[in-house]
Amino acid sequence: MRKVSMHQLPAAAILLCAIAAGQAHAQTAAKPAAKPAAAAPATAPAAAPAAGKGFIPPAQKGANVIDSIAVVVNDEVITRNEVAKRVAAIEARMKAQGAAIPEPADMQRQVLEAMIIERAQAQLAKEMGMRGIDDNTLDRAIGRIAEQQKMSVQDMRNAMEKDGTTFAAFREEIRNEIQMQRLREHEVDNKIQISEAEVDTYLAAEQAAAVDKVEMNISQILVRIPENSSPEQIAARQARADEVARQIRTGGDFGKLAGTYSDASDALSGGAIGWRDPDRLPPIFATALGKLKPGQITPVIRSSSGFHIIKLVDKRSAAEATAKDIVQQTHARHILLKVTPTMTADQAKRKLLELKERLDNKAAKFEELARLFSNDGSASKGGDLGWLYPGDTVPEFETAMATLKTGEVSGVVETPYGFHLIEVMERKSDDQSKEKKRTAARQVIRDRKLAEATEDWARQVRDRAYVEFRDEK
Repeated sequence: MRKVSMHQLPAAAILLCAIAAGQAHAQTAAKPAAKPAAAAPATAPAAAPAAGKGFIPPAQKGANVIDSIAVVVNDEVITRNEVAKRVAAIEARMKAQGAAIPEPADMQRQVLEAMIIERAQAQLAKEMGMRGIDDNTLDRAIGRIAEQQKMSVQDMRNAMEKDGTTFAAFREEIRNEIQMQRLREHEVDNKIQISEAEVDTYLAAEQAAAVDKVEMNISQILVRIPENSSPEQIAARQARADEVARQIRTGGDFGKLAGTYSDASDALSGGAIGWRDPDRLPPIFATALGKLKPGQITPVIRSSSGFHIIKLVDKRSAAEATAKDIVQQTHARHILLKVTPTMTADQAKRKLLELKERLDNKAAKFEELARLFSNDGSASKGGDLGWLYPGDTVPEFETAMATLKTGEVSGVVETPYGFHLIEVMERKSDDQSKEKKRTAARQVIRDRKLAEATEDWARQVRDRAYVEFRDEK
């Protein structure tokens, strides 16, 4: 299964980004419009003196707070209650994440500035006639966010409400974020151009830097922790992993021990994972491997899957690796069943074994079963994942796929995304890595330009808006 990228961030990330955006623009002066919008000030109770422009004094406990206008943005207003609710939500999430919370005056000023920018951009979207985000699109986006958090939508909703965030408010945050993303794509993304000369310059710099980079050839032994294990069972599995590590350090053969003890899909190939860029490994693995010499093993490492022992088989420079342009590509398809509140891991495995039996007996076609049962976006294409390069999929998937012959269907393969049946449709060795590098370089350059262009555009939208801060009195 392809590694996913988070196109839609969870609300906490969105709001923390909003704070950062607010800091970037906090010192921007409001420009008066030719005809400022009229807005009648509302009555507010007496409060402590303002700590600075845009500061909203917190309400006293037990006070009967009457809402009032904090700021006018063109022909709309942002009220003090809106700001207070946003601040409270962000503070709750930052506390849950263990992040340092700014001083109240700084927090409120940053949040208010972020809300001004959001409101100005939303008004621009309306002026351009952009349609709102319908509920079906919103539901799909929220489903993807829950999937990326490895939980169901209901579980995510329960966690939010436990932290004091209403799900309705979260939905509106995501709706607004999608709308703003579409606006940015129209106003910024589509206008970015990248020349071939820029790509050449980037690749030359990368080649020079690659002299100091390394890739690692690694193998692993995984002692998996079963689902819903008791503390005693977990302790027993750790003891098993510790014993395997002891045998390796006293001269045991890693490959044989992998075949005997490892619960990973690569066990029968001696636990071999192959060459990996450290940046593409979990940080805890990369850090441990970085301390080793070829032939050594890491301490036992605990992950969500179980206990890992990883061997550094060899190292090479990235420059040496990139000099080898001939790579093998695999055209594959799969059927993925995810573990959900309505489907346990055992049920998913049993179902896939039933489907495998139907395929072995020629009672069904792979693409038909994928369309009916697969739980990911490839289902509509019969499970087709297209042509895959080494490193395009997670190690468990890639290792299982590498053992298959053309036209062969795997047994049940477990990855962090769920359980799979994999079929290799065809393979080819082609000198296409150069074009792949150019495509990757183009994306990096685009991302850099996009970040700068988005910031400039956001500042311009903010500067063009009529903004009037209202004193609480």
